[in-house]
Amino acid sequence: MERVNPAHLAPPTGFSHGVRAASGTMVFLAGQTALDGEGRIVGDGIVAQFERALGNLLDVAAASGAGPSDLAKLTVFAVDVADYRRHAREIGLVWKRLVGTDFPAMAVIGTTRLWDEAALVEIEGIAVVREGVSSG
Repeated sequence: MERVNPAHLAPPTGFSHGVRAASGTMVFLAGQTALDGEGRIVGDGIVAQFERALGNLLDVAAASGAGPSDLAKLTVFAVDVADYRRHAREIGLVWKRLVGTDFPAMAVIGTTRLWDEAALVEIEGIAVVREGVSSG
């Protein structure tokens, strides 16, 4: 994966402007919220729910043969973008702990509500699994 961040654009913080993937198998990752194994939303607040949703997404990616470095594109849907921004530093720390410092192309989109009304955040994505490359 090559992170594409042209010098003439504002420096990205917590995302890459683009990601060019070498040939591989694309894995489309459905939106994940902070659901536990019994289908209940868990976690008080945006940071805890983001951590659970990202963990769920990474679990699906791993089951598909993709690791954190294989994430090419993520979309985060937040019911309160201002709250997401207020907690951006904490969310960034969760990201770095679970994924590292490789950032996919990302967008955060505000929405009035998610499928489960208790959900504060949902994350969907695309990974590219490359043959013979460690997904770490």
